[in-house]
Amino acid sequence: MSDLFATPDAANSGRRPLADRLRPATLAEVTGQPHLTGEDGAITRMIASGSLGSMIFWGPPGTGKTTVARLLAGETDLAFDQISAIFSGVADLKKVFESARARRMGGRQTLLFVDEIHRFNRAQQDSFLPVMEDGTIVLVGATTENPSFELNAALLSRARVLTFKSHDEESLESLLVRAEEDTGKPLPLDENARLSLLRMADGDGRAVLTLAEEVWRGARDGEIFDTEALVRIVQRRAPVYDKGQDGHYNLISALHKSIRGSDPDAALYYLCRMLDAGEDPLFLCRRLVRMASEEIAMADPQALVIANAAKEAYDFLGSPEGELALAQACVYLATAPKSNSVYTAYKAAMRAAKEGGSLLPPKHILNAPTKLMKAEGYNEGYRYDHDQPDAFSGQDYFPEAMGRKTFYDPVERGFERDIRKRLDFWSRLRKERGGKG
Repeated sequence: MSDLFATPDAANSGRRPLADRLRPATLAEVTGQPHLTGEDGAITRMIASGSLGSMIFWGPPGTGKTTVARLLAGETDLAFDQISAIFSGVADLKKVFESARARRMGGRQTLLFVDEIHRFNRAQQDSFLPVMEDGTIVLVGATTENPSFELNAALLSRARVLTFKSHDEESLESLLVRAEEDTGKPLPLDENARLSLLRMADGDGRAVLTLAEEVWRGARDGEIFDTEALVRIVQRRAPVYDKGQDGHYNLISALHKSIRGSDPDAALYYLCRMLDAGEDPLFLCRRLVRMASEEIAMADPQALVIANAAKEAYDFLGSPEGELALAQACVYLATAPKSNSVYTAYKAAMRAAKEGGSLLPPKHILNAPTKLMKAEGYNEGYRYDHDQPDAFSGQDYFPEAMGRKTFYDPVERGFERDIRKRLDFWSRLRKERGGKG
């Protein structure tokens, strides 16, 4: 393994990317993770105790996971090895474990940093267990995916999960100040453009420094960029959003709950977040149709018609015109009266169907096309509803062995709800916030 702490010579240091040049030299210099590396942080306490256990670093890109792992080895005098699950296989793991065992025989433990650890399959993850248990290695795995879904339970039971948070604007601003000190020149941006650059970084420390480098490269002597020029120079970085993983599920959950909570402003915001990040509009169409049935249903049957019409409109118009139909459906669903009576009735009926088995319907509602079936009492006593007073016979249609059940109760489930009260609430809240969102 190459020495990750080797210092490049002076001739090469100027060509190193800014993000690499500004890597913290100590844990105290790490920004954006005070809950981990601050004076009272979890990692700080761990180091002070003199005992380091295996850990999983979970968080978005550019939050310092790799940097902190490197610094941990230096702070604890452990040998440091690093591998990436993208480029490593079983043979590579065996070599790393053998090297770690040799060091342990010499009295030194190894901190093994595994980047993108979630990309190892289940069997490969299990291979870490023996060397973790006997103390051959202290494992530090880094992942951008939810460890609960991507890592073996056995591995998680032997490692502490530490969550890295996205940088806030204050933390990103401190990185820009350090970059200006390192380069010896101010960033050629006006105040609004500087704020825009921080937002473009989307909580990613590496990204904000890379964007700053692009600005310096693109600026001529004495030139100061406004927001419009900044966007043109750096070609705005896309939001961090993995359509197959946590970002996808978090935002669709936020959209669904905003519609359920009758907040059209929040619902539109999350819909636009997903569209802006490249989400498949047809996926959003399907979810809006689902919400129309699950959250509104009989309180406003037109909601399902509107949601389906939005899907048809998108199919017909395509992007970007068709996306307005999704926005219309989103606002309609959010402002519609809510009832989950059909949703709860369906679940209760399905549960009864599974638990009851193959119960025969009452014979009086079964057809009797043969003499034998008539002799068995099929259709006997059936009353045709349209011939009854008010076109209602009041007969029982449940299997006799089951008895009468009530699944759908619109009154109890809040069939009628005043949506005006909800909209008035959001209006009052906006006024209390001084008109701010």
